[in-house]
Amino acid sequence: MTALLLAALMMTLIVGLRYLAVSGAFALITRRVRPGLYAGLDPQIRREITWSLLSAAIYGVPAGLMAWSWQTLGWTRIYTDIDAYPLWWLPLSVLAYLFAHDSWFYWTHRLMHRPRWFRIAHAVHHDSRPPTAWAAMSFHPVEALTGAVVIPSLVFIIPIHVSMLGVVLGIMTLMGVTNHMGWEIFPRALVHGPAGRWLITASHHQRHHEQYRCNYGLYFRVWDRLCGTDQGLGDLDASARARAERRAAGRGGKPGHA
Repeated sequence: MTALLLAALMMTLIVGLRYLAVSGAFALITRRVRPGLYAGLDPQIRREITWSLLSAAIYGVPAGLMAWSWQTLGWTRIYTDIDAYPLWWLPLSVLAYLFAHDSWFYWTHRLMHRPRWFRIAHAVHHDSRPPTAWAAMSFHPVEALTGAVVIPSLVFIIPIHVSMLGVVLGIMTLMGVTNHMGWEIFPRALVHGPAGRWLITASHHQRHHEQYRCNYGLYFRVWDRLCGTDQGLGDLDASARARAERRAAGRGGKPGHA
C-alpha cells in the first residue's frame, strides 16, 4: 500500500510539473508570437492554473496505479522488449490508443454538454473565454476523473511498448495545450489541407468554445463527421480582433496594452 501511495504522489508531481512546464512554455511563446492575445485575462489564467493543478492530482492517482501495477505486479500490457511484438505494431499501437482515447473523449464530452452535466462540471472548462495555453487541464474534478482513467485503463487491454506509451502521452499533452492557446502553431498547409480535414487543431477547437454544440473531438474529426457535429474551422484572427475591439471599447476606446 505504501508503494502504491508513493507511486500516486510521484505521478501527481510529474503530471503537475509537466502541465506547468508545457503550458508555461506555450504561454511564453504566445506572449512573443501573439503579443496582447492574453491581455486582460490574468484572473482567468489564475483560475485555469488552480483547476489544472487540482486535475493533476486527480490524474496522478490512476497513473500511479498504472505504474505500480506495471512495475510491481506485471498486470499491464506495457512491454519493454522491442521484439515482443512485430515492429509494425509500434506505430499502430499509438494510433489504437489515440483513436480509443478520442472516441472516449468525444462521447463523454458530448455528455458533458447535456444541461445537467454542464452545470455540474463542464462549465468550469468553458469559463475560459477565450481559452488560453493554461486551459488544457482546467477541469472540474468530475470531468477530470473521466479523462484520467482512459490511458491507465487502456494499458491493461492493448499491448504497447513503453516508448510508444511515451509518444501517446506526449501527443496528448501537446494537443491538449495547442488546441486551446488561441492561435495555430501548425502550418497552414496542414490545417487547411487534406490532413486538416481529419485532424483537430486550435482553429477547430476554438469554434467549439465559441458555439458549444459542435466540434467535440480531441485528436480526430472522425466522430464529429460521422455524427454531424463538425462545424469546420473557426477564424482565430477574427476572434482575436473582436476581443481586442471589445477591450478597447471597454476602456473608452483606448487600445489595450500587451
